[in-house]
Amino acid sequence: MSLFMNLVDDTYELTSLGYGLLVVLFILALVAACFFTGRDRKNHFSVKQLVFAGMCVTLAMITSMIKIWEMPMGGAVTLFSMFFITFVGYLYGVRAGLTSALAYGLLQLIIGPYIISIPQLICDYILAFGALGVSGLFSRFKHGMSLGYIAGVLGRLFFAVLSGVIFFGQYAPEGMSAFRYSLVYNGSYLGAEAVLTFAILCVPAVRNAFTRIKYLANEEDVREQLHLAS
Repeated sequence: MSLFMNLVDDTYELTSLGYGLLVVLFILALVAACFFTGRDRKNHFSVKQLVFAGMCVTLAMITSMIKIWEMPMGGAVTLFSMFFITFVGYLYGVRAGLTSALAYGLLQLIIGPYIISIPQLICDYILAFGALGVSGLFSRFKHGMSLGYIAGVLGRLFFAVLSGVIFFGQYAPEGMSAFRYSLVYNGSYLGAEAVLTFAILCVPAVRNAFTRIKYLANEEDVREQLHLAS
């Protein structure tokens, strides 16, 4: 443990080796994703898909640093950072969505870690952020962008609440259960960001722009389907 993390004021801080290990894991995760999804042509990650997914993860990282409202014990209402991760799933399906979401979680862990234990690290950074990738389950639905976003946010909320109950329940005010405290705490900032995001997505020009982006991101697949149908 001391090789990768040091205990400082009841929380763990990553050492240089710890950061190095995370970078290696991040690279290995991307390589593994490309290998396993590229074993057959149907599931292959094209250069265009990697570029679009990379751009979305980058935008998510940038907007996650623009905090409209920050909670006292972690968590914040950001400038639509969750949407950009769920958008990858909407573009390319659940595999690409989960891969991008896991990469995003590892990047969040590298940039701003808050660690009290390994199980908490897994719950808050791997599972909670990774859950945003379930948006890909709705990639082919009529209102897939909105449904996927809701599913991703609810998935992240589930693991955030679970983490709050298990690891931070002692901070609940007297007379309030750990579950209720965690739900109110995490639901406040995640819900607020979701409402703001939907307010923007309800603007027709914005929604049409993202619909156009999906067409451009999948233009080659659309042409191939039309060719096979002809």
